[in-house]
Amino acid sequence: MYRTVDAWPLIPAAGPPSGHCHARRTRLPAGADAARMARILDQAARLWWGGPARLWTERVPAAAGSAEAGRRLDAELFRPVHPEGTGLRAVLLEYADGPADLVLVAHRARFDATSLRMVAEVLTERVPRERFHAGHTPAPAPDAELVKRWQEADYSGATVEWAAGDAAAGDRTGVVSVPVRESAHLAARIAVAAALVLGRYEGRRCPVIGALAGLPSRPEGALGAYDAGTLLAVDLSGAATTGELVAGSARILDGEGGWCDSRQYARLCAETGGRVLAGLLATPSGEDPPRRTAGESVVPGRTSDEDVVPCQTAPFPLTLVPGRDPDGSPRLDVRHRLEDVDEESARRFARHVARVHELLADDDLAPADVDLLDEPERRHVIRLGRPDRPLERRPERIDEIFAARVAERPQAVALTGEDRTLTYAELDERAGRCAASLHGMGVRPGDRVGLCLERTPDLVITMLAVLKAGAVYVPMDPAYPADRLAYTAGDAALRVIVTHRDFPPGKHLTVVSPEQLAAGGDSSLDGGGAPERGGPDDAAYVIYTSGSTGRPKGVVVPHRNVVALLAATEDDFGLGPGDTWSNFHSSAFDFSVWEIWGALLTGGRLVLVPYWVSRSPEEFHELLVRARVTVLSQTPSAFAQLMEADRLRDERLAVRLAVFGGEPLDARPLLGWLDRYPDCRLVNMYGITETTVHVTAQTLARGDAIAGSRSVGHPLPGWHVYVLDERGRPVPTGAPGEIHVGGAGVAAEYLGRPELTAERFVPDPFAGGRMYRSGDRGRLRPDGRLEHLGRLDTQVKIRGFRIELDEIRSVLLDDPSVTSAAVVLRDGRPGDPPGAPRGAAADHALARLDAYVTPADADPAALRRRAAKVLPEHMMPATITALPALPLTPNGKLDVRALPEPASTPTPPPAPAEDFTRTLAAVWESVLDAPVGPDDNFFELGGNSLLAIRLGAAMRERGLPALPLRELYLHPTVRGLARVLGHE
Repeated sequence: MYRTVDAWPLIPAAGPPSGHCHARRTRLPAGADAARMARILDQAARLWWGGPARLWTERVPAAAGSAEAGRRLDAELFRPVHPEGTGLRAVLLEYADGPADLVLVAHRARFDATSLRMVAEVLTERVPRERFHAGHTPAPAPDAELVKRWQEADYSGATVEWAAGDAAAGDRTGVVSVPVRESAHLAARIAVAAALVLGRYEGRRCPVIGALAGLPSRPEGALGAYDAGTLLAVDLSGAATTGELVAGSARILDGEGGWCDSRQYARLCAETGGRVLAGLLATPSGEDPPRRTAGESVVPGRTSDEDVVPCQTAPFPLTLVPGRDPDGSPRLDVRHRLEDVDEESARRFARHVARVHELLADDDLAPADVDLLDEPERRHVIRLGRPDRPLERRPERIDEIFAARVAERPQAVALTGEDRTLTYAELDERAGRCAASLHGMGVRPGDRVGLCLERTPDLVITMLAVLKAGAVYVPMDPAYPADRLAYTAGDAALRVIVTHRDFPPGKHLTVVSPEQLAAGGDSSLDGGGAPERGGPDDAAYVIYTSGSTGRPKGVVVPHRNVVALLAATEDDFGLGPGDTWSNFHSSAFDFSVWEIWGALLTGGRLVLVPYWVSRSPEEFHELLVRARVTVLSQTPSAFAQLMEADRLRDERLAVRLAVFGGEPLDARPLLGWLDRYPDCRLVNMYGITETTVHVTAQTLARGDAIAGSRSVGHPLPGWHVYVLDERGRPVPTGAPGEIHVGGAGVAAEYLGRPELTAERFVPDPFAGGRMYRSGDRGRLRPDGRLEHLGRLDTQVKIRGFRIELDEIRSVLLDDPSVTSAAVVLRDGRPGDPPGAPRGAAADHALARLDAYVTPADADPAALRRRAAKVLPEHMMPATITALPALPLTPNGKLDVRALPEPASTPTPPPAPAEDFTRTLAAVWESVLDAPVGPDDNFFELGGNSLLAIRLGAAMRERGLPALPLRELYLHPTVRGLARVLGHE
């Protein structure tokens, strides 16, 4: 009886009674004989449904058309009626100056609009009641249990992401009206237009539109027919033209199958508990009187004596009602539940539906050919993504600005780390000495120099030295596997690498330590005919990011981009010599660019955070207190650990500015921090390596934290953003699309990847120059703020690191024993289903990677050992599960939700151990939610830094010795840790 919609899990839910009630007013200018009308109603009711009916009569002590009369009329028109009994209420309002209004209110499960008009015509004696067939009774009332389920249906579960609903609005309904062009199959065209608009707003290929209407095939003269329901699944994939979609929808609306009666429709709704976002109230032929909404007075000068309320409360969040104005021209009313959709969003939706309806006059269009925006709105949306403040600073080199800071305050402290402190003058002198040494080794302007150093003063000295020599630094994390380091050195054509570690040998590669570099030259590079360093357009650094081909790719960033970033934020953030910055992140992560140069180019002090301190929130907190750090940069995952450490301590931090980046932020847990540090400014920033660290900024207030805001704010001065569809067209505000970034931060290229550079760095058709296709999904709000909605591809972020899942997959496939592989991200503890939705509530700190390989006899342990030689720790899968075959969808794609629970690492039988070892293993199991043997590796079982914190807390609760996190990283097994703690 109804159309099955496999691609959409939600169908309309029956709302409160008013959501299925409609009303009709008939004006009687000369008044009415109330007693006679009551007798007619009673006689007609006995004929129609074999029982009595009552006419309620009320005298209104005010003139018709007065404010008081309007309030009384509204009270009756919008008073719901229950579907039980007759499902009809008749009220006669008699006004003091003579006129009267007959108000009929009915439930759609008992009377459709035509039936209500028939009742009005009989009671006003425009037609005799005998005209209507006896025996055509209203629809039977639903059973009591079903009615109860209708009334208890929960509307709170669904969210309209592109609109701002008011949770306190209750059942209140707003209405917006737009003119539409006359057309055949008006209702079907509006339904298809609405589906196309919703498809764009929500990024869906097969949106569903509900419909309620009187039975298409009712017998003539039948009274008491009910509204029937149907669902229209509109396929926007391009398999059908818009004309074919309209024709198919028209056939269903005309009654060629697909309808179900109100009881079946309500049962379907009650059983699923879901709903469709938009629905159509089809209007019976010729039934187009003026319509009203609550609070709207009768328009003066109307000649019609009829008024219709098609729905007291919109039965759908967006309820579309085609109709006509008093002059006969077609129009569309969009009635919107204020709980779900605000007026501005409803107006935008109605305007787009009207535009698409007009475009549907061309029946040969493909759905993707339809552009929702006209030229004025397109220009408006493009302007939204541009900041109000221009970037006002001439391009310069990083080392030139640093030299200016040295000249201003040579004796001010520039950086501290490893119990060493350097002033700006000392840092400048040592960097100059190392630059001379690099020049003596043959490094020339434009050459690339590798830096594989921990966060120590040597790292910053060498960075600055490379720039002073006119060269380009290429940072590499010393914790990366040797194969990855060797690949980076070869891909970047490095001739010199500065490091303390044994670096993989390479052709024409010179490896030198910072000490050797400092001893090999003097600070006279700037004189004696030294080569020119170049200009601000020259590259400053190359940072390698994860690549979908299985190999990292180098992003080339010029000096001017970094200078522009500081110019765009310096005044707003109040950055200056009084600040102390922490350098928490690896130099191979571009967040460190902001930390290091943000401090040194604004005259601040940089505090270098040793690796092991960055792994321990307690030690990091102590460092922040001791160093009086004022500017803190953190990934949300790391900050969550710091907040917990701060909560347990009395010492208060001096942080005045905390900047978040690197991964999506759930703002809700920040309330505690805002309570403890009300003067600390929290800023959520969205950025990409290819657009120079940061693009947008959103200062977070308590309201943002309470609401769990996903806004990343407005673009920085000099940057601009667009949200575009697959054809490069701007999408409406609130609609999702791909984020494109233009302006001052766009990087130069992918090193040695001209094809990839041309694919991702594309011409900016709106502002000139180039823009970067981010591959991120986002939406622009009407106020110009950007919301980040995740990735469009397989790229994810874990604890601030951007990871291409395909890179990990490629490494697994390199093993000759593997025939196919898949890698998925999980957002919770072991046991969470792969591919589970990730949103504001996702626990990103617990996110982990699970890998699946075929065939079933592949050795996960051997695969792990091989992958560990290539992949850094943050890219290593927590589990590797061997399967006979990977599950596929009917389209031949990986069925992520059908992947089984990951296999735990095989655990040998526990060896005899002391009570302490057994107790320690039990604590591990409680934290990891997995079986633990004495030689199992904490991190291979899914452990990470946050779970390590929780392990330390659990050990304290059990009265066990304190857990130094460094020892857990060095001895990640129960047996090894027990030995270190002195119990084995």
